[in-house]
Order: sequence, then C-alpha cells, then structure tokens
Amino acid sequence: MSNSSILSVGCGKRKSEIGVVRLDICQDINPDIVWDLNNLPYPFEDSIFSKIECFDVIEHLQDIPRTLEEFHRILKPNGLLQITTPHFSCANSFVDPTHKWHLSYFSFDYFCEAHKLSYYSKAKYRMKARHIQFQGNRLNRSILSRLANKSPELYEQRWAWLFPAWYLYFELEVIK
Repeated sequence: MSNSSILSVGCGKRKSEIGVVRLDICQDINPDIVWDLNNLPYPFEDSIFSKIECFDVIEHLQDIPRTLEEFHRILKPNGLLQITTPHFSCANSFVDPTHKWHLSYFSFDYFCEAHKLSYYSKAKYRMKARHIQFQGNRLNRSILSRLANKSPELYEQRWAWLFPAWYLYFELEVIK
C-alpha cells in the first residue's frame, strides 16, 4: 500500500491497478480491502493518499461531514477528492432505497474556507471544480448544462424540477 497513491472507495468491479487501493463493502467483488465506509476511522495512516475517488458512494453514507473529515485525514496536503453523486432532481436520486442524501451543487461548500458555516467541520477543502451534468440529447448535454452551470443557484431554485439534471461532479483539494 505504500506505493499506492489513489484510494477508490466503493470501487465496485474495478479491476486491480498499480497505485490504486480498491475499497468496497462487498467481499464478493474481491476489492483490495473490504470495509464499511460508515465504520470510522478507516484502516489507513494519516496523509497517505494523493487522491480519493468517491464515485456514486457519498449519497449512501450515514454521515457526510464525518466522512469528509476522514477523507481529509487520509489525504496528503493538497490531495484531491473526486466525488460524483446524483443531482437531487434526478429520479435516480430517489429510486435507490439505499440513498440517504439528495445533494446539490452547493452541498460541499460547507467544507470550504470561504463558506459562512465552514466552522462546523475541521476538514477544509478548496473547490477546484464542480459541474452539473445532464443526460440525453445534445440540447440537454450542452445548452442546459451550460445554462445550469453558469447560474446554478437560479437553476436549482427555479428550473431543476422542470429540467432534471443527471449527476454532480466535484473536485475538492485538501487544505492542511
């Protein structure tokens, strides 16, 4: 694990790769480490990974603030946390009975220094990138995407239920 720089949490059926630690709750898919992400702390030393990939997992976890604090602990300074999750307007956000959270473009702002409520967590991140993604035809993928990402607050307050998004993508950089 000392040569590993990436942690893939909830890795699913991802094939083994050099430099990647695959962690999943399901023993049957043969991850490198079987672990329930709700069980804190994770079985890693501090500041060990340069990147954590958390794709379609965060919405399943019991405590997002504590999870982000744990990711912060195991990421190296300036390490990158990548997250994907269904947008709250996506039907998939509500179809899966294991989803505990329905998240927004702004959900992870609370962990960024500039946010007025950032004092609720010791884990601090810098928002490097975020994007509302649409599925379907060219209109959805390009025009709606451009408009929603240009004015995400307006989109989520006024248009999200008329033009549902598909998922959200975030890149957060650890501040230590």
